[in-house]
Amino acid sequence: MAIHDRFIQLLELLGKVILGQEELQKQLLVALLAGGHVILEGVPGTGKTMTVKVLARLVQAEFRRIQLTPDVLPSDILGTNIFDLSSRTFVLKRGPIFTQILLADEINRTPPKTQAALLEAMEEQQVTLDGETLFLSPLFWVIATQNPLEFEGTYPLPEAQLDRFLFKLLVTYPERAAEKQMLSDSHQSLGTAKERLENIEGLVTVEDILTARQLVKQVEVKEVIFDYLLDLSQRTRQHPDLSLGVSPRALVAWLQAAKAKAWIEGRHFVTPDDIKGVALPLLRHRLLLKPEAQLDGLQVDGVVTHLLTQVPVPR
Repeated sequence: MAIHDRFIQLLELLGKVILGQEELQKQLLVALLAGGHVILEGVPGTGKTMTVKVLARLVQAEFRRIQLTPDVLPSDILGTNIFDLSSRTFVLKRGPIFTQILLADEINRTPPKTQAALLEAMEEQQVTLDGETLFLSPLFWVIATQNPLEFEGTYPLPEAQLDRFLFKLLVTYPERAAEKQMLSDSHQSLGTAKERLENIEGLVTVEDILTARQLVKQVEVKEVIFDYLLDLSQRTRQHPDLSLGVSPRALVAWLQAAKAKAWIEGRHFVTPDDIKGVALPLLRHRLLLKPEAQLDGLQVDGVVTHLLTQVPVPR
């Protein structure tokens, strides 16, 4: 089976296990193949953690989860050197960051110092402990979750750290038909979520993902697509309702995400629809509304949607 077909099969199986989140799952796969980290935002009980666990199982990757709270320290994530009395030497006890897929649950509940511990790892795929640089897995992928409803005792991520995430995905309630199927499965005792997870067999390997990332890089991009992206980015920087537009780093990430979307959909070239198709998850956490726009009730998603209709699409 061709590597592309295996990823399509993975996407189909993921949709059968986690019902009602097909678009979210596709965007997660796009981010994985683009090599970009993700923020999942949604109310409790919508399947954020389970989706990531199932995906990690399907790609046969090492998976670790951190429950972030106000008392979590950077060393709890990175690890620390501990003195071994028997050998009378310091021994490195590696933290959960030394994995392939890392789920950082409720990232906005931990203080900025601990949030910043993830920065070097996310950007450079390495960490520094006591002056020693330690490299992480080539796959290293961070998925952070946050609850949009609870603000007391939380620490909003600063813009510099938000820019390290490729996508911010909103996990919404599933449609009525999907929830009805969940009720039916529960009624028929088709197994707990943990039991279903244990029965899932891997479809692709970590090597397949790394190979697919190289194939994504080979997706063709015409010059008119470069110009289209530049026109869109300039419009965000000049938009009357925005105080912060697209950064050059975000522009590069935008192109990479569009290439991953094109590859998933079986194309070897990027179209304007690919650019528009990843715009919302890529921009919603990077653009800042002016205070007066917020008072008028505007939302970043609405501004982006309107902006995409204003910039002429290349022919």
